[in-house]
Amino acid sequence: MKTRLRTTALAAALLLLGSAACTDITTNPVSNPTGANIFNDPSSYRAFLAKIYGGLSLTGQSGPAGSGDIEGIDEGFSSYLRQLWQLEELPTDEAIIAWGDPGLPELNTQLWGPGNAFVAAMYYRVFFQVGLVNEFLRESTDEKLASRGATSDLVSTVHQYRAEARFLRALSYWHGIDLFGDIPLVDESFAIGATPPQQSTRAAIFTYVVGELNAIRPELPAAHHGQYGRVDQGAVDMLLAKLYLNAAVYTGTARYAEALSAVQGVIASGAYSLDPSYKHLFLADNHTSPEIIFAIPFDGLHTQTYGGMTFLTHAAVGGNMNPASYGLDGGWWGVRVRPEVYNLYSGSDRRAYMFFTNGQTNDINSIGNFTDGVGAPKYQNVTSGGAPGSAAGFPDTDYPMFRLGDAYLMYAEAVLRGGGGTRAQALAYVNALRQRAFGDASQNITDAQLTLDFLKAERARELLWEGHRRTDLIRFGQFTTAGVWQWKGNVKAGTTTQGFRNLYPIPSSELGANPNLHQNAGY
Repeated sequence: MKTRLRTTALAAALLLLGSAACTDITTNPVSNPTGANIFNDPSSYRAFLAKIYGGLSLTGQSGPAGSGDIEGIDEGFSSYLRQLWQLEELPTDEAIIAWGDPGLPELNTQLWGPGNAFVAAMYYRVFFQVGLVNEFLRESTDEKLASRGATSDLVSTVHQYRAEARFLRALSYWHGIDLFGDIPLVDESFAIGATPPQQSTRAAIFTYVVGELNAIRPELPAAHHGQYGRVDQGAVDMLLAKLYLNAAVYTGTARYAEALSAVQGVIASGAYSLDPSYKHLFLADNHTSPEIIFAIPFDGLHTQTYGGMTFLTHAAVGGNMNPASYGLDGGWWGVRVRPEVYNLYSGSDRRAYMFFTNGQTNDINSIGNFTDGVGAPKYQNVTSGGAPGSAAGFPDTDYPMFRLGDAYLMYAEAVLRGGGGTRAQALAYVNALRQRAFGDASQNITDAQLTLDFLKAERARELLWEGHRRTDLIRFGQFTTAGVWQWKGNVKAGTTTQGFRNLYPIPSSELGANPNLHQNAGY
């Protein structure tokens, strides 16, 4: 079994997020303990940290459903990972979903509005995480630890816990500014019950997050030396690289040299290597992969949810597929790949292992018809040896948020965008991925072929359905006013959309709750 932190309802009992995030969402306590008596138990710090990690994967206080963190939406729909994936993939050339639940069709077509429930759920998830971290930091200061008679060993341990929590807050703030732009910046100094927070700027939060990551890095284990599924310096460097690579979008000022430096830190650590099997990265035993830098862990027996990897495995299965072949108890007939990205693959590319064409067409005449569009069950609940996961209803497959293959491609892009480094090294990294994909060097590219357009396509092939595509397309200037794929703009052949849709709207419910917020332009 994978070693990981277990989640608990204990920490949720400490927090009322309505006052912290200025929304009507609350965490309903299962008991009424106070901070003082909870933290008399030294294990409570670990339990609280587990709840923060668990906020990325789980949806409430009991799995798989029944006591959700977020009100006003089906608990499975409220999943952090599920919403992040949908907002990153469904509006792009990589994915489309058949279901007609209110709000989903608009994600397929880039025609969402401020009342979209799925957009709102992601916004609230960001601030749910931020609120949890802030409360943990308030309750774990040196002063409070001393007042509770904490041992020196506990103080040292909690210092690392605090660094991990600050990373998770930084991660959510990255998602927040990437998706929504200008949002409130609320840290542990914000008084619960105070006036609603002011809206900060995307650039200011970018600076804050970069500062946080640089501050906590020395307090974390070296790359690949921490507990699996927890934060280490490799994860910090990857998040810094992501921020810097997109800095021109977030702040108006390019930071490609810093992106290159951060991603070099990941690669030069020597802590990670390409998995010899691309497919293994997305199977039920992917926790053994040497390539994964930071994962959101799932376990069929202990992390049961209808969001997260349960969604990603089941929603991609339907039609003539046999669910048991993927270690599942059934298919949900939902997600397929759009033809524009499917057509980027050649027949000898091993990364195309997931495509299922029997009974599927590479043309989407009807969004609601699952067999319109090629199937792509990339994430599977079977091991590399072919054994099913521990439970057919809930997968053991972890979500690889950061991995070395992405680092190689980011290095190459930073070089091409003027961040330094060498084209020879960039070419070597790209061709290492292609040699894995094709089994030999027959499909290596030349220096002349290494262009930004090539990298945009190669990122689609290498990172399909890994939750990066919207951010990538915006950085390449191809998400809204340029770039066309089937059903973009609700036209079968596709059409361009308005540039303001590079940002999602601030939810209408949030604007009503916090008079200090203003809506993103265009909405």
